[in-house]
Amino acid sequence: MRPDYDTTLSSEADEASSPLLPLSSSSSHAKRLNFRDGTLSVHSDGEHYSYAYSYGPKGLAGLRANTYALRCAVFASLGGLTFGYDQGVIANVLVMEDFVARWPVGPWELGLMAAVLELGCLFGALGAGVLADKVSRRSSIAFACAVFCIGSALQTWAHSLTQITAGRAIGGLGVGALSMLSPLYMAEISPPEMRGSLLALEQFSIVLGCVVGFWTGFLTRHVPGSLSWRIPLGLQLLPGILLGFGAFVLPASPRLLVLQGRREEALVSLAKLRLRPLSEARTDPLIQIELMEMEAEAIMLQKTSPTDRSRPLRNEALAWARLFDRRYIDRTLVGIMVMFFQQWSGINALIYYGPLLMRNLGLNGNTINLLVAGGINIVQFLAVFPAILYIDKWGRKPLLRGGSAVMTMSHLLSALLIFEFGREWENHPIAAWIAVGGVYLFTAAYGVSFGPVSWVLPNEVFPLSMRGKGAALSTASNWTNNFMIGLITPPLMESSPAITFGVFGTACFLAYLWATYIVPETANVSLEMIDEVFRSPANQEDIIIKRQVERDLGLHELMHRFLEEDSVS
Repeated sequence: MRPDYDTTLSSEADEASSPLLPLSSSSSHAKRLNFRDGTLSVHSDGEHYSYAYSYGPKGLAGLRANTYALRCAVFASLGGLTFGYDQGVIANVLVMEDFVARWPVGPWELGLMAAVLELGCLFGALGAGVLADKVSRRSSIAFACAVFCIGSALQTWAHSLTQITAGRAIGGLGVGALSMLSPLYMAEISPPEMRGSLLALEQFSIVLGCVVGFWTGFLTRHVPGSLSWRIPLGLQLLPGILLGFGAFVLPASPRLLVLQGRREEALVSLAKLRLRPLSEARTDPLIQIELMEMEAEAIMLQKTSPTDRSRPLRNEALAWARLFDRRYIDRTLVGIMVMFFQQWSGINALIYYGPLLMRNLGLNGNTINLLVAGGINIVQFLAVFPAILYIDKWGRKPLLRGGSAVMTMSHLLSALLIFEFGREWENHPIAAWIAVGGVYLFTAAYGVSFGPVSWVLPNEVFPLSMRGKGAALSTASNWTNNFMIGLITPPLMESSPAITFGVFGTACFLAYLWATYIVPETANVSLEMIDEVFRSPANQEDIIIKRQVERDLGLHELMHRFLEEDSVS
């Protein structure tokens, strides 16, 4: 029995909803099919087929329609919570009375503890790229959680500063791995119309962790003895343990299962994720299209990337080298550069050195930490909600362009005010508060744009066989630039606060140009159709091969049948 649907000719609005649909031929034929729980738009020029599909509405309505995928993504995003919590809690721990009295922490120790965490995150992200492909997404998440918990336990029960530092290095390996694995898994289980919204949950979870971590440390700072800092450090074990054990309850990535040749298991997982009974999923057109897409990509990868099983190390090296092949370098640069601009926007400089920045805006006193660490994170937390709801409707490019434009103006405003009034803030309190408002405006713009979108793009632009390593390299770019920002901000601030804001403003302006002229729009496109978004000549050979594979699998025949049917009984 065929699922219920009706067919209509697609309108211009339908065509505009996907960059893949329009075909240039004057003899093109187009049709939109409305299913009981989704839509499919098909175009043909007589030779080639182009299509786009969705399982339901976008935004809040889509999240309500598929609460199972939402719950899976929320649970997987606990990996981001571990990262955010550490950022939020450590600032309070390092100034707690018992901690400082027990182990006097100087500038060298502070720098070392920051550096070992970020370097651990860098190597953790790169290592997870290999592990995710060799084992599975879920097992890799569980292993990363175990490593994170070991590092957290060392910090919680530390009896020396060396143990604290070692714990942060080990914990960093887990945090870095999770910062890559969680969004990777979320991308591969998401339906195309919800992928941006679900991946934006990673940024939401990071910022939530920052807020919870900061206020936990703030509330325990007066607890007698070492419990003042052991309690907040110990609490970060909870999300690690919960995600580690719960990872095996999550459905497996259907895309990885197809790549491993386990089609029936992939069908079971996909049916569960798309809220279809297995008996219905075997004939459901949308499920079959998505599954065929996965099979087509897997077969194409075997054709275009042969491996020699007798030489695994060579295969691994070639797999990493493919990221810089002329066919994929444009995607690799998108992943690397979105993380580059995310960090050089200056967001972590505000988090790490906020009090110092605020003093240069004329603010002093005990309220500084609340204004910066607490306030900035709360603004980020609130700003990410519009991104979760509308990123798939508005698209990635408009958010990046609009966010970078506002961030540029905010930074340059602060730079001009500091340059003009920085030596006599007490005589210009209004100017000082305008500068503070500029900082919060920047934070809001970042929270709705580069904050969430930076976790979306790297996990959707790479083909299946390269997605793990591509996401790992992109995340490594995040941690490398994070480390560089932490290193140069203090001397740059000491030299000139105005120049510091000017540097960040310049980076945001370059981000605007990059988002405008280089970044493609990937919203509402299935992961398997991303190839056609990158229309560079180097990709055309792959597209031709993929279309042949789709014909062999029967995908084009299925599209032809949809176009030719004028009525459905």
